[in-house]
Parts: sequence; structure tokens; C-alpha cells
Amino acid sequence: CVRRGGAMAAPNPESAAALANLLTKVARYAVVLGAAGSVAQAAMYNVDGGERVVMFDKISGVLEKTSGEGTHFLIPWLQSPNVMDIRTRPRSISSVTGTKDLQMVNLTIRVLSKPDVDKLPTIFKELGQDYDERVLPSIVNEVLKAVVAQYNAVQLITQRDKVSGQISATLRKRAGDFNIILDDVAITHLSFGVEFTKAIEQKQVAEQEALRQKFVVERYEQERKASVIRAEGESESAKLISDATKQAGVGLIELRRIEAAKEIADTMSRSRNVVYIPEGNNMLFGLNSGQ
Repeated sequence: CVRRGGAMAAPNPESAAALANLLTKVARYAVVLGAAGSVAQAAMYNVDGGERVVMFDKISGVLEKTSGEGTHFLIPWLQSPNVMDIRTRPRSISSVTGTKDLQMVNLTIRVLSKPDVDKLPTIFKELGQDYDERVLPSIVNEVLKAVVAQYNAVQLITQRDKVSGQISATLRKRAGDFNIILDDVAITHLSFGVEFTKAIEQKQVAEQEALRQKFVVERYEQERKASVIRAEGESESAKLISDATKQAGVGLIELRRIEAAKEIADTMSRSRNVVYIPEGNNMLFGLNSGQ
């Protein structure tokens, strides 16, 4: 509008039409660009590290090919991506089961699991994205009950490595039926009831007492054998003396008396205070000169 002489001039029709046409084109382009951006955004998806995407097609169903890390394209409103975590995840599962000798034992198993990447479409179709929640608790309890029932309570303690190895092998095979890979299986906790713990303590005390009694019996047996051997030796010695006496007569006895008297005299001669009383009226007192 142009003001002339204090009056407002009428707008130019051609300028108004051009401006309206320009605004219409801008709005049209903005709508087109917005729609194109929305379509482009809907047609793209990103896959982070440690993940795979299983594609669901509304026409073909679950596609057999998975998508790895990076940016990928899909058909909007016809296909939908489903993210699957393929990293190893830890999980601890506890179970109370019975042993071969009917003792209750509380076991805790720690497993490191991950899905078989080549079987992700099958896992998604049969189990879903929470496959580990659906499968691991049930098969762990199943395997624990089957393996523990083969051992008694004492064997679970003394053969722990063997039990752990058998549980691991059985559990890996069972998880493989569901296309789940177990990187590690370990027993982290094993405990028995209070009554069994007391029974174990009483058994240990009884075993120690039995060992002590066995030692006492063995000592008495050795002493008995020693007494028998000593008696046999004395009997043999008496027999030899009797035989010698029969052969030599009283001469052997007299010889033994002389040897005994000589030994007594030798012992007394070494004594410091000795009183010797000979036969007859004369007496000789052997006194210590220092007294």
C-alpha cells in the first residue's frame, strides 16, 4: 500500500497473487520434505554392537536372514525389526532337591548363556526375545534333580568336581536343544539341612573315637605279643639251663654261684663305704679315710 496525499493506496493485485503463489509452493515443498523425512526415518534402523535384528515381514513372516551392526533399511509399515541381544549374560538359579540317601540339598548354579546366532530366527519364532527366562530355570531344575539323585550327600561333598562336571555336560546338551549356548556352568553354593549337618558332626566324632579305640586295641595287641615272646624266651632259657644241668650236674650250678659272687664282690669293692666281717674273731672295718 502506498500513502498519497494522506490517503491509503489499494494493494497491487499482481503482487498479492505472486506472494500467495510463493507461500503455497513453500508449504507444498515443506509437506513433501516432511513426508519424505518421515518415510526415510521409518525406512531406516540401527543395530548396536552385541545385537542382531530379526526382521518380521507382514507378508513373509519371520525372515531367515538377520541384520548385524550398522544402519539398515526396511519397508515401512510392512516390516518391523526385533532386536536380539547376543552377548553372554550371567544368571544364578537355585534349586532344592533330594540326594540318593533322601537328604535335602540346596544348590545354586551360575550359568553364562547366549543364543546361537545362526538360529536367532528359530529362537525368536519359538521362544521370543526373553528366551532365557523361558528356558533356563526349567532345564536347570530338571538337570539338577536328575544328577543329584545319583549321589548320596557325602559324595556331593567329596566328589564335587565330578558332580559339577556331570551337571555342566548334561546342562549344555539340554540347552543345545533350544539353540542356547552355555559358556560356563559352576556350582556356587551347596548346603544341607540342619539335621544332616549335625549328623555329619556326630559321624566325625564317632570316626575319631573309633580310630582312638583301634589304636588302643593295636597297642594292647602289641603288648600281648611282647609278653608272649618274653615268656617264650624265658621258657627256652629255663629249658636250656635244665638241659645243661642234666649234662653237667651240680658243677654248672656251682659255676653260676661263683660268677654271681664274683659280680657281687666286684660291685661292693667299688663302693666307698664297705664293712667286711671275716670269719673268726678278727674284724676289719673298711672306712673311708676322708671321714
